[in-house]
Amino acid sequence: MQRRTVCRMVYEPLYLAYLVYFNRDRDYFECHEVLEELWLAKDRDPLYKAFLQVAVGLYHFRNGNVRGGRIMLGGAHNVLQKYPDETLGIHLAKLVQETGEYVRKLEGYDEQPFPYYDLTLEITDPGLEEAVKIAAARITPNLPQRRGPQRPVHSPHRK
Repeated sequence: MQRRTVCRMVYEPLYLAYLVYFNRDRDYFECHEVLEELWLAKDRDPLYKAFLQVAVGLYHFRNGNVRGGRIMLGGAHNVLQKYPDETLGIHLAKLVQETGEYVRKLEGYDEQPFPYYDLTLEITDPGLEEAVKIAAARITPNLPQRRGPQRPVHSPHRK
């Protein structure tokens, strides 16, 4: 009898927290906090920086900073399009398409304003989806959401 080996990717706890804050809570400030920590731990990996920029871009635009949103989302879009369509367990091609569309709309915002809207990171890896559910059960939403730097005494994401 031949056995099949299933290779499951193990995801960083900070990446899981990022996905919870991004998709469940829409807490883009907290996304920045947890992913910046991971980005630094991963020797400033451009992929993590781009994910960080997506959250920061949405945070800026949601708070009325159109220019900041355009710059951050544009930078993220330029980097993310260099990676495979499915990366780190998410449908990256969809995110690339959506950030590109957001940037185009923000570039014409003065002539054609539009209301803010969220993006969702579509998870394609069932293992990641399960890991995010488990992480979400341990992460309490920040209510109200933080609006500026206030590092917690300890990081609840490193479990």
